[in-house]
Amino acid sequence: MKKKNAKDYAAQCLRDEAEALLELIPQLDENFDKAVTMIYNCKGKVIVTGVGKSGNIGAKIAATLASTGTPAFFINPLDVFHGDLGVMTPDDVVLALSNSGQTDELLRFIPMVLHMNVPLVSMTGNSESLLAKYSNAHIKVWVKKEACPLNLAPTSSTTAALAMGDALAIALMEMRGFKPTDFAQFHPGGELGKRLLTTAKDVMRSNDLPIIPPEMHLGEAIIHVSKGKLGLGVAIVDDKIVGLITDGDIRRAMEKWQADFFDKTVGDLMTRTPKCVSPTTKITEIQRIMHKHKIHTVLVTDTKKHLLGVVDHYSCMV
Repeated sequence: MKKKNAKDYAAQCLRDEAEALLELIPQLDENFDKAVTMIYNCKGKVIVTGVGKSGNIGAKIAATLASTGTPAFFINPLDVFHGDLGVMTPDDVVLALSNSGQTDELLRFIPMVLHMNVPLVSMTGNSESLLAKYSNAHIKVWVKKEACPLNLAPTSSTTAALAMGDALAIALMEMRGFKPTDFAQFHPGGELGKRLLTTAKDVMRSNDLPIIPPEMHLGEAIIHVSKGKLGLGVAIVDDKIVGLITDGDIRRAMEKWQADFFDKTVGDLMTRTPKCVSPTTKITEIQRIMHKHKIHTVLVTDTKKHLLGVVDHYSCMV
């Protein structure tokens, strides 16, 4: 018989945990709906609690909830007995995690929750546990066995609890109509946050812009477009934009007009309705415009169509 190697053990662990996650789907019932409704209607915050590995998972669930529009934080039930109970109010909801539902430190915390009339949502693998029975809504997270070969170390059970926490957060996001811009407000330092909050004003080039008159001959315009290093020239009359030419326009014009090329002017070639945006336009919207119209640059203007700057494709790559 072939001896198993480390990859074989790892593959079995992943199969066991994947199976445990799929087995959660039939466990979803009206209690899950009730828990989501309770948290959605919560006027305070969600206080997540748990001990040991369940506490570690609870801390991650609290972080996920907080970053997706549900005010939440984690508290260790042991700290409640030393002053942290003061953070809890009747407007809050407590989400308690325990695989057995019989964790002593957690059960000693529950009477305080009930005494303050704080709604309690539990997440356990045992629907008959004391924690489940005292809860307003119990989310069942039962697993057939742990991925641990001894069936002792919390593995499948903690993975299942983590996934159920994600399911709770996603359901709440959908109910709130949570949008990418909302996500960005909670993640201003991340790449997505930067892209969703950055505006044209933040990235536009506003100095040494390649401004040319429409009567300029194309032979001279080539020089200005090249010096501008933006691959374009903006035609302006009386401080207002009247057109735009790009280096691509110039190359195509040379092929089309050949010997007559140097007799042509910017006005003969320019696009008279270039795409313009305001300084407050988000770069995600600018990227959408560029993709839709298959262009690489937009002009930034004020309400009177005065040129303020230029945003190109590379400027949007924050």
